Amino acid sequence: MTALFPGRVIGLGESDATLVKQIQQALTSRGYGPFDEGIFNARMVSVVKLYQAQNVDAIGRALVADGKVGIYTWGSLFPAPAPTPASAPSTLMLQALAIAGTQEGQMEQPVGSNRGPMVDVYLRSVGINPTRGTPDDRYWCMAFVYWTFKTAGTSLSVANPLPETAGCVDHWNRSKNIPKAVRILAKNAYSNPSLIKPGLIFILDFGGGHGHTGIVEKLLPGGVLSTVEGNTDSTGSGNGIGVFRVTRRKLNDKSLLGFVDYSLS
Repeated sequence: MTALFPGRVIGLGESDATLVKQIQQALTSRGYGPFDEGIFNARMVSVVKLYQAQNVDAIGRALVADGKVGIYTWGSLFPAPAPTPASAPSTLMLQALAIAGTQEGQMEQPVGSNRGPMVDVYLRSVGINPTRGTPDDRYWCMAFVYWTFKTAGTSLSVANPLPETAGCVDHWNRSKNIPKAVRILAKNAYSNPSLIKPGLIFILDFGGGHGHTGIVEKLLPGGVLSTVEGNTDSTGSGNGIGVFRVTRRKLNDKSLLGFVDYSLS
Protein backbone atom coordinates (compact mmCIF):
# COMPACT_ATOMS: atom_id res chain seq x y z
CA MET A 1 0.00 0.00 0.00
CA THR A 2 1.43 3.37 -1.03
CA ALA A 3 0.15 6.89 -0.49
CA LEU A 4 1.58 10.40 -0.50
CA PHE A 5 2.36 11.97 2.87
CA PRO A 6 -0.14 14.82 3.39
CA GLY A 7 2.56 17.21 4.60
CA ARG A 8 1.51 17.48 8.23
CA VAL A 9 1.29 15.43 11.40
CA ILE A 10 -1.97 13.54 11.87
CA GLY A 11 -3.05 13.02 15.45
CA LEU A 12 -5.79 13.11 18.08
CA GLY A 13 -8.91 14.90 16.85
CA GLU A 14 -7.96 14.85 13.15
CA SER A 15 -10.91 16.24 11.17
CA ASP A 16 -10.20 14.50 7.85
CA ALA A 17 -12.07 11.21 8.26
CA THR A 18 -10.91 9.92 4.87
CA LEU A 19 -7.28 10.39 5.86
CA VAL A 20 -7.86 8.71 9.21
CA LYS A 21 -9.54 5.74 7.49
CA GLN A 22 -6.54 5.41 5.19
CA ILE A 23 -4.21 5.14 8.18
CA GLN A 24 -6.57 2.76 9.96
CA GLN A 25 -6.66 0.49 6.91
CA ALA A 26 -2.86 0.39 6.78
CA LEU A 27 -2.70 -0.48 10.47
CA THR A 28 -5.45 -3.10 10.17
CA SER A 29 -3.61 -4.78 7.29
CA ARG A 30 -0.69 -5.24 9.70
CA GLY A 31 -2.85 -6.66 12.47
CA TYR A 32 -3.32 -3.52 14.55
CA GLY A 33 -6.69 -2.32 15.87
CA PRO A 34 -9.59 -2.09 16.59
CA PHE A 35 -10.69 1.43 15.69
CA ASP A 36 -13.71 3.67 15.62
CA GLU A 37 -13.92 4.10 11.86
CA GLY A 38 -12.68 7.45 10.63
CA ILE A 39 -12.09 8.83 14.12
CA PHE A 40 -8.64 9.60 15.55
CA ASN A 41 -9.53 9.23 19.22
CA ALA A 42 -7.70 8.00 22.34
CA ARG A 43 -8.19 4.39 21.23
CA MET A 44 -6.45 5.06 17.94
CA VAL A 45 -3.65 6.96 19.71
CA SER A 46 -2.97 3.80 21.75
CA VAL A 47 -2.92 1.61 18.65
CA VAL A 48 -0.56 3.98 16.83
CA LYS A 49 1.75 4.02 19.87
CA LEU A 50 1.81 0.22 19.90
CA TYR A 51 2.63 0.12 16.19
CA GLN A 52 5.41 2.67 16.66
CA ALA A 53 6.88 0.73 19.59
CA GLN A 54 7.03 -2.46 17.53
CA ASN A 55 8.13 -1.12 14.14
CA VAL A 56 10.86 0.95 12.48
CA ASP A 57 11.13 3.70 9.91
CA ALA A 58 12.08 3.27 6.25
CA ILE A 59 15.78 2.76 7.05
CA GLY A 60 15.33 0.54 10.07
CA ARG A 61 15.45 2.99 12.97
CA ALA A 62 13.03 2.97 15.90
CA LEU A 63 9.95 5.14 15.55
CA VAL A 64 9.04 7.65 18.26
CA ALA A 65 6.03 6.20 20.10
CA ASP A 66 4.01 9.40 20.44
CA GLY A 67 0.71 8.27 18.96
CA LYS A 68 0.95 10.71 16.06
CA VAL A 69 1.44 9.90 12.39
CA GLY A 70 4.23 12.08 11.02
CA ILE A 71 6.42 11.58 8.00
CA TYR A 72 8.41 8.69 9.49
CA THR A 73 5.46 6.68 10.80
CA TRP A 74 3.72 7.43 7.49
CA GLY A 75 6.73 6.15 5.57
CA SER A 76 6.66 2.95 7.63
CA LEU A 77 2.95 2.41 6.98
CA PHE A 78 3.08 3.41 3.32
CA PRO A 79 6.48 2.40 1.90
CA ALA A 80 7.26 4.37 -1.23
CA PRO A 81 10.23 5.81 -3.11
CA ALA A 82 11.44 9.23 -2.06
CA PRO A 83 9.65 12.03 -3.97
CA THR A 84 11.25 13.35 -7.13
CA PRO A 85 12.69 16.85 -6.54
CA ALA A 86 10.38 19.57 -7.84
CA SER A 87 13.29 21.36 -9.50
CA ALA A 88 16.80 20.48 -10.58
CA PRO A 89 19.98 21.45 -8.75
CA SER A 90 22.47 23.69 -10.50
CA THR A 91 25.62 22.36 -12.13
CA LEU A 92 27.57 24.14 -9.39
CA MET A 93 25.66 22.28 -6.66
CA LEU A 94 26.17 18.92 -8.35
CA GLN A 95 29.87 19.63 -8.86
CA ALA A 96 30.27 20.66 -5.21
CA LEU A 97 28.53 17.47 -4.10
CA ALA A 98 30.79 15.38 -6.33
CA ILE A 99 33.88 17.09 -4.90
CA ALA A 100 32.59 16.56 -1.36
CA GLY A 101 32.27 12.85 -2.11
CA THR A 102 35.93 12.65 -3.11
CA GLN A 103 36.86 13.87 0.38
CA GLU A 104 35.10 11.06 2.23
CA GLY A 105 37.62 9.50 4.60
CA GLN A 106 39.72 12.63 5.12
CA MET A 107 40.53 12.59 8.85
CA GLU A 108 41.82 14.93 11.51
CA GLN A 109 45.48 14.42 12.37
CA PRO A 110 45.66 13.94 15.29
CA VAL A 111 42.07 13.03 16.04
CA GLY A 112 40.32 15.71 18.07
CA SER A 113 42.66 18.49 17.02
CA ASN A 114 40.55 19.99 14.22
CA ARG A 115 43.75 19.88 12.20
CA GLY A 116 45.13 17.76 9.37
CA PRO A 117 46.51 18.30 5.85
CA MET A 118 43.10 18.70 4.22
CA VAL A 119 41.37 20.10 7.29
CA ASP A 120 43.89 22.94 7.20
CA VAL A 121 43.05 23.53 3.53
CA TYR A 122 39.33 23.75 4.34
CA LEU A 123 40.00 26.21 7.18
CA ARG A 124 42.31 28.41 5.13
CA SER A 125 39.63 28.69 2.42
CA VAL A 126 37.52 30.78 4.84
CA GLY A 127 40.46 32.79 6.13
CA ILE A 128 41.22 30.82 9.31
CA ASN A 129 44.85 30.21 10.23
CA PRO A 130 44.77 26.61 11.53
CA THR A 131 48.02 27.06 13.47
CA ARG A 132 46.39 29.51 15.85
CA GLY A 133 43.77 29.23 18.56
CA THR A 134 42.29 26.19 20.26
CA PRO A 135 40.50 23.25 18.60
CA ASP A 136 37.20 24.96 19.42
CA ASP A 137 38.29 27.89 17.26
CA ARG A 138 38.71 25.53 14.31
CA TYR A 139 35.34 23.82 13.91
CA TRP A 140 35.50 23.09 10.21
CA CYS A 141 32.19 21.68 8.91
CA MET A 142 31.17 24.99 7.30
CA ALA A 143 34.70 25.56 6.01
CA PHE A 144 34.48 22.15 4.33
CA VAL A 145 31.22 23.07 2.58
CA TYR A 146 32.61 26.45 1.53
CA TRP A 147 35.75 24.80 0.11
CA THR A 148 33.71 22.29 -1.94
CA PHE A 149 31.71 25.09 -3.57
CA LYS A 150 34.78 27.24 -4.08
CA THR A 151 36.63 24.33 -5.70
CA ALA A 152 33.57 23.51 -7.83
CA GLY A 153 33.28 27.13 -8.93
CA THR A 154 36.91 27.23 -9.95
CA SER A 155 36.52 24.07 -12.04
CA LEU A 156 33.43 25.54 -13.76
CA SER A 157 34.83 29.08 -14.06
CA VAL A 158 31.96 30.53 -12.04
CA ALA A 159 31.94 32.57 -8.84
CA ASN A 160 31.36 30.91 -5.49
CA PRO A 161 28.05 32.33 -4.21
CA LEU A 162 28.57 31.23 -0.59
CA PRO A 163 29.51 33.78 2.08
CA GLU A 164 33.08 33.30 3.31
CA THR A 165 32.42 32.13 6.85
CA ALA A 166 33.14 29.17 9.11
CA GLY A 167 29.93 29.79 11.06
CA CYS A 168 26.95 27.58 10.20
CA VAL A 169 24.30 29.86 11.69
CA ASP A 170 26.19 32.85 10.29
CA HIS A 171 25.92 31.29 6.83
CA TRP A 172 22.18 30.83 7.32
CA ASN A 173 21.72 34.43 8.40
CA ARG A 174 23.88 35.90 5.65
CA SER A 175 22.36 33.75 2.89
CA LYS A 176 19.12 35.69 3.33
CA ASN A 177 20.78 38.62 1.61
CA ILE A 178 22.60 36.72 -1.13
CA PRO A 179 21.03 37.31 -4.56
CA LYS A 180 19.46 34.13 -5.98
CA ALA A 181 20.08 32.07 -2.83
CA VAL A 182 16.86 30.46 -1.61
CA ARG A 183 16.36 29.47 2.02
CA ILE A 184 14.03 26.52 2.64
CA LEU A 185 12.70 26.44 6.18
CA ALA A 186 12.70 23.05 7.86
CA LYS A 187 8.92 23.14 8.33
CA ASN A 188 8.43 23.71 4.60
CA ALA A 189 10.76 20.86 3.66
CA TYR A 190 8.88 18.60 6.07
CA SER A 191 5.51 19.45 4.54
CA ASN A 192 6.85 19.26 0.98
CA PRO A 193 9.79 16.82 0.71
CA SER A 194 9.97 17.39 -3.06
CA LEU A 195 11.83 20.62 -2.19
CA ILE A 196 14.85 18.47 -1.24
CA LYS A 197 17.42 18.07 -4.01
CA PRO A 198 21.09 17.07 -4.29
CA GLY A 199 23.53 19.82 -3.40
CA LEU A 200 21.42 21.66 -0.84
CA ILE A 201 23.28 22.88 2.24
CA PHE A 202 21.55 21.94 5.48
CA ILE A 203 22.01 24.05 8.61
CA LEU A 204 21.61 22.85 12.20
CA ASP A 205 21.44 25.31 15.10
CA PHE A 206 22.49 23.99 18.51
CA GLY A 207 22.13 27.36 20.24
CA GLY A 208 24.69 29.85 21.45
CA GLY A 209 25.95 30.41 17.92
CA HIS A 210 26.94 26.77 17.52
CA GLY A 211 25.72 24.62 14.66
CA HIS A 212 26.58 22.04 12.07
CA THR A 213 26.23 21.70 8.31
CA GLY A 214 26.80 19.47 5.33
CA ILE A 215 25.69 18.85 1.75
CA VAL A 216 22.58 16.86 0.88
CA GLU A 217 23.24 13.89 -1.36
CA LYS A 218 19.65 12.70 -1.61
CA LEU A 219 16.40 12.19 0.25
CA LEU A 220 15.81 8.54 1.08
CA PRO A 221 12.39 6.88 1.35
CA GLY A 222 10.65 7.81 4.56
CA GLY A 223 12.12 11.31 4.82
CA VAL A 224 15.70 10.49 5.84
CA LEU A 225 18.61 12.45 4.37
CA SER A 226 21.83 11.07 2.97
CA THR A 227 24.49 13.76 3.41
CA VAL A 228 28.23 14.38 3.08
CA GLU A 229 29.62 16.23 6.09
CA GLY A 230 32.93 17.45 7.45
CA ASN A 231 33.88 17.48 11.13
CA THR A 232 31.59 14.58 11.88
CA ASP A 233 31.74 10.81 12.39
CA SER A 234 29.67 7.73 11.60
CA THR A 235 27.09 8.73 14.24
CA GLY A 236 26.54 12.19 12.74
CA SER A 237 28.27 14.17 15.47
CA GLY A 238 28.45 17.93 15.03
CA ASN A 239 32.09 17.88 16.15
CA GLY A 240 33.64 14.68 14.87
CA ILE A 241 36.87 13.52 13.32
CA GLY A 242 36.61 13.58 9.54
CA VAL A 243 34.54 13.67 6.36
CA PHE A 244 31.78 11.07 6.34
CA ARG A 245 28.71 10.13 4.35
CA VAL A 246 25.92 10.17 6.92
CA THR A 247 22.44 8.64 6.78
CA ARG A 248 20.66 9.83 9.89
CA ARG A 249 19.44 13.41 9.50
CA LYS A 250 15.65 13.79 9.60
CA LEU A 251 13.45 16.54 8.25
CA ASN A 252 11.89 16.99 11.68
CA ASP A 253 15.16 17.27 13.64
CA LYS A 254 14.53 19.98 16.23
CA SER A 255 17.90 21.62 15.52
CA LEU A 256 17.33 21.85 11.75
CA LEU A 257 16.91 25.45 10.63
CA GLY A 258 16.53 24.48 7.02
CA PHE A 259 18.41 24.33 3.72
CA VAL A 260 20.10 26.83 1.44
CA ASP A 261 19.53 26.31 -2.27
CA TYR A 262 22.02 27.83 -4.71
CA SER A 263 20.28 26.46 -7.83
CA LEU A 264 19.77 29.95 -9.25
CA SER A 265 23.34 31.08 -8.67
